[in-house]
Amino acid sequence: MPSVVSAIRDTVPITQFNRGLAGQIFEDVKTHGAKVVMKNNSAECVLLSPDEYVRLMDELNDARLLALASERMAHFDAAAIIPEEKVWDRLGITEDDLDSIGEVEFE
Repeated sequence: MPSVVSAIRDTVPITQFNRGLAGQIFEDVKTHGAKVVMKNNSAECVLLSPDEYVRLMDELNDARLLALASERMAHFDAAAIIPEEKVWDRLGITEDDLDSIGEVEFE
């Protein structure tokens, strides 16, 4: 029965917002997690804390990047690799050009 209990605990009727309980609902979301707002017996929206939203978006972005990397690696051909020196030659970049740029800082 945990699913029934969590469904009751994690849903909020929209009438509670109309009764001025938004602040209390938002605080509950911050401390206990997401809530589903119900309107006319159906889910209207999901309330998340900003931190939880950012975490979920980061996780989604990571999953998308992993899928893209996996797709690219599935088509990887080691024989098609071009050494960086040849790329520099094709683009007309010299060692002096690279030295004049200096250190690059990555975050």
